[in-house]
Amino acid sequence: MTDLYVIKEGKKLRCGYTTGSCAAAAAKAAVTMLETEKTVKFIEIDTPAGVRLNLEVKNPHIGDNYASCCIIKDGGDDPDSTDGMEIYVKVTKRQDNYIIIDGGEGIGRIKKTGLFGNVGEAAINPVPRRMIHDEIKKVSNSGYDVLVYAPQGVEVGKRTFNENIGIEGGISIIGTKGIVEPMSEEALLKTIYIEIDSIYEDGVREIILFPGNYGEKMTDTLGLQGRRVKISNFIGDTVSYCYSRGFESIILVGHIGKLCKLSVGAFNTHSKICDVRMEAFVYYLALKGASNDCLLKVSKCLTSEEALEVVKEHGYVDIIEDMKNGCIERIKRYIKNEDFNIKLYMYSMKYGVL
Repeated sequence: MTDLYVIKEGKKLRCGYTTGSCAAAAAKAAVTMLETEKTVKFIEIDTPAGVRLNLEVKNPHIGDNYASCCIIKDGGDDPDSTDGMEIYVKVTKRQDNYIIIDGGEGIGRIKKTGLFGNVGEAAINPVPRRMIHDEIKKVSNSGYDVLVYAPQGVEVGKRTFNENIGIEGGISIIGTKGIVEPMSEEALLKTIYIEIDSIYEDGVREIILFPGNYGEKMTDTLGLQGRRVKISNFIGDTVSYCYSRGFESIILVGHIGKLCKLSVGAFNTHSKICDVRMEAFVYYLALKGASNDCLLKVSKCLTSEEALEVVKEHGYVDIIEDMKNGCIERIKRYIKNEDFNIKLYMYSMKYGVL
């Protein structure tokens, strides 16, 4: 376990370490054991984040010209599907000084172009590959065949985004910093971007975006056909990325509580960033000349669903179309292209599609 913490939303959360750090540590430990002919209990490695890790070595084994061991993945306080997994490495000495890295059981294989490696290669990202190489070179100048494997990888891989981005058969060995920061927005955005890249590389030029699970269900209800990505609260970042990537059309599906914020220019809809739901309703109602009584009632509502009831009660349901048009106009202004093709579906939990 690491003793590194971050503060998120007033809470102290413990950091963990990546599958890449696990693989690098296991590789270094296995080489050390093969060179010294002695098992080790702990191994130290450096991470790109500048944090030095001292990790416990599990299941050490020394054989004839090879050694193996594993490191237990620790995701810290991050909700990580690979947390607690055994990441194994087996090293076999070569006759030259090359370090050849490959994936075995439970490590996914790249099936689509445009990712971080070639089709058919093991899903071991460039930074972990470099970490494995550098850590081995700290203890030996010999060459090694390095096999990374994870006995639980096939099953755990089904709970990740891997199949969505063209990686099949297991988990990925990942991590650009070597350290897992709990609830990292950067990590979530990278996952979203990778999914978008995969869809674009397949030749698709229209994409369906939705903030959450209910939005995904609504795309099914609407009968929308096409590739889709869940984007959480990152509407601005995602739309901008899709546009810069070269998509020709975007379909955005979202709950009125998210999209009403977008309609007044909030491109990150997380409540900790902004909560302008009632302000959005008041704005569009005021443009329609709604009474002060109506505006005050809406301003006192706690949810967008409640505000929608007030809107319907006062006969201003047509502001929903204004809100939807406002979302589209804001997006076009955001990407600086008034001619871009955007379709938008807004829904409520009570009334469905609005």
